[in-house]
Amino acid sequence: MTSVTRADSSTVLSCAFMDIVVVRREPCAPGGETTVVRLLGLLPPHWSCLPEVERDRVVLHVMLGSTDGCDAVRTEVEEVMADPAMRGWFAET
Repeated sequence: MTSVTRADSSTVLSCAFMDIVVVRREPCAPGGETTVVRLLGLLPPHWSCLPEVERDRVVLHVMLGSTDGCDAVRTEVEEVMADPAMRGWFAET
């Protein structure tokens, strides 16, 4: 979990994030650009995420305020990674 504080005008915003990191382990699996779209489509639609995409690695910074906490994020990611659309990609722990 990461905490980020940003000054915006005279208002200070503070948000806690949890990173989801998935890596491609099979060369025939789709690239990061396709995978991030699949990953975002499989996660709950109310989650707020900021993606970072590389060819063989995707990082999603999930704002915890949009979730039920770290444990819920871990559980959901486990379920999402079991989906056939994510074949060839694995979550780092």
